[in-house]
Amino acid sequence: MIPEPRRRTGYSMRGRQGVVIDALGQAIVGGEYEPGQMLPREGELVEQYAVSRTVVREAMKVLAAKGLVEIRQKVGTRVRPREDWNAFDGDLLAWYHSRGLGEEMMRDLVELRQILEPAAARLAAGRATMRDLRRLERASAAMSSAAHDHHAYSASDVDFHMAVYGAAHNVLLQGFGRLVADFMHLSFSVQQHTPGHEPADFEEDAAGHAAVFEAINRGDAGAAGEAMLAVILDGKSRLIEALTEGE
Repeated sequence: MIPEPRRRTGYSMRGRQGVVIDALGQAIVGGEYEPGQMLPREGELVEQYAVSRTVVREAMKVLAAKGLVEIRQKVGTRVRPREDWNAFDGDLLAWYHSRGLGEEMMRDLVELRQILEPAAARLAAGRATMRDLRRLERASAAMSSAAHDHHAYSASDVDFHMAVYGAAHNVLLQGFGRLVADFMHLSFSVQQHTPGHEPADFEEDAAGHAAVFEAINRGDAGAAGEAMLAVILDGKSRLIEALTEGE
């Protein structure tokens, strides 16, 4: 079984509150509660999950912040339309994945990465500070050193992409970068745990990332964007191969 992707939430998923958030989030995303449908009353949830009313209320606030539900005093809590859900929330990616619905969202994310990450690399080529460049260089070197260590490579790969988003110095792109990190952890997990899938040799991939760094380092925005697009497309091919083998 493929493990859950790492999550970058602003609250703890541990404890009873985390159990309620996770269970209801999965149920909503999985279609057990359809858009427009009312969730069980507070008292029912208290009994179902053996928690206090305070825990239920705090869990509902978290789900509301994700756009999943609408809380109305003296009326109840209703599931919001899917188009209102926060698509850039890492927990939604995890819940889609846990319910076997992650492939479509992963496809959409790859398409969005093809658009945004080359742009982030081009911005980084013109905006990166010396501190940004040192961070990128360290991440690139770590990738080269870990080319035969799947776990270490995935961590340094995420670090590199987060460094590119940081070097772009655009707050909205950095916010999207946090979702990309969750996506990348999930993508590596899918590839690593696909039956029959051979562990990848990442030397060529590390060289592609090094080309991104070198272009950013010399301030060549066009080359940085092209090199980043090549990296994204290569990762897309590996993911598609793993998903196909998994089927």
